[in-house]
Amino acid sequence: MGGRYCSECDEWCSSSQFSSNQWRKGDGCSRCKSCVGGGINFQCGECYRQFNSQNELNMHMQVHRPRNVACPICGEQRFRSGANAVQHVESGYCTGCRGQDNARQQIYEFARRQSGMQQFLTGTPMLTNGGHYDSIPDFPYQCRECAKSFRQMSQLLQHQDQKHNRYTHRIGY
Repeated sequence: MGGRYCSECDEWCSSSQFSSNQWRKGDGCSRCKSCVGGGINFQCGECYRQFNSQNELNMHMQVHRPRNVACPICGEQRFRSGANAVQHVESGYCTGCRGQDNARQQIYEFARRQSGMQQFLTGTPMLTNGGHYDSIPDFPYQCRECAKSFRQMSQLLQHQDQKHNRYTHRIGY
């Protein structure tokens, strides 16, 4: 497979000692995993597993969360985060939604009814004659911290959890 010199520590490293992103940068620009991570290992305080980055540790920590979040539609309480509960609805497996086609509409209407969730909606679609919403915008949810827009509520919740440390254990309210 070969190897190359790390551009930071000038040591010869095999290709496995570089992340795929660093390897693609090419000779003279790639940094080995030790230099990228600063040689620091990140350890889980619960199970003592070691990780190469803070991001990997943050992702792992989700497995230690209690399963105490309820689905906003059917009420089933078995999820570790609000994002997981919303994914359950968006996937079409929620018994309260009658399929995946209806799920996106259910989540959007749920968010619209909850005063605590309205701050995440990007816009309100036009009302039809019957008082029901005609359509959902393509990217109806927006992060209030960085203004990034999302097509699905679960994507917004995951983004907030991972990028802004906003863990959602209750949806709405």
